[in-house]
Amino acid sequence: MPQVKLNDAHLNVVQSGSGPETLVLLHGLLFSQQMFDAQVEALASRFRCVRMDFRGQGESEVTKSGYGLDTLADDVIALIASLDPDGPGKPVHLLGFSMGGMVAQRVALKRPDLLKSLVLMNTSAEREKWSKRPRFALLNLIARWFGLGIVAPRILPLMFSDRFIADPAHREERERWIAMVTANDRVGVTRAVHGVVSRKSILDRIHEIKLPTLVITADEDRATSPRKAQHMHERIKGSKLVTIEGSGHMTTAEQPDAVNRALLDFYAALDPRS
Repeated sequence: MPQVKLNDAHLNVVQSGSGPETLVLLHGLLFSQQMFDAQVEALASRFRCVRMDFRGQGESEVTKSGYGLDTLADDVIALIASLDPDGPGKPVHLLGFSMGGMVAQRVALKRPDLLKSLVLMNTSAEREKWSKRPRFALLNLIARWFGLGIVAPRILPLMFSDRFIADPAHREERERWIAMVTANDRVGVTRAVHGVVSRKSILDRIHEIKLPTLVITADEDRATSPRKAQHMHERIKGSKLVTIEGSGHMTTAEQPDAVNRALLDFYAALDPRS
């Protein structure tokens, strides 16, 4: 796929749909823009859906630096600006999943004028717990030297519910998502993981977000607990909180229809024609 140079990095950008408004979707750590295939299918008639692989992941360039969440937010700001070559156009809707949600919050704080709404899915405004950092450091070391194929099966319990992992009917789907992880460049992924794990908390700032906001969490999310979603919801005035039942962290894999319903309801409520 063609790459677009944004903020001194060549990043993979995919556009789908022909709706009158633009929706930018930001993927989670270890995955790629492909994680939103089911959402784009459901939303493409309403939006021009724009997806980008973060630097070091998917089909984007593995840069030597720039993996901090603030720099990734600058990448997204550059992406949004590039969508209208004649200058700043209509504000876009922004959706971020997990790491993408962390970046989306920073975009909303830096450039709220570029956004029309915000969806924060299975994400957090807080820093990573110190107790979890040694585990991430070990997985990063293994991935860097021995490859993502060894690490991928170890992250299954963190990403998915026990039910989804154990169900033979989901075997092919699990393999598809694991393949998405292992397709990444191992150097790029380790740099991306470090950028996420070393982030600072912005929980004390997100009350500044004044956009229509939907916060989505999952009842069995072990990677980013529902409690962290509640903390964001309490601080973003007027936000809506939706809990996806029967799902682990990867709601777009386990409960795509429920995710799509929540998104469609949210965007319909923003449309005065609804």
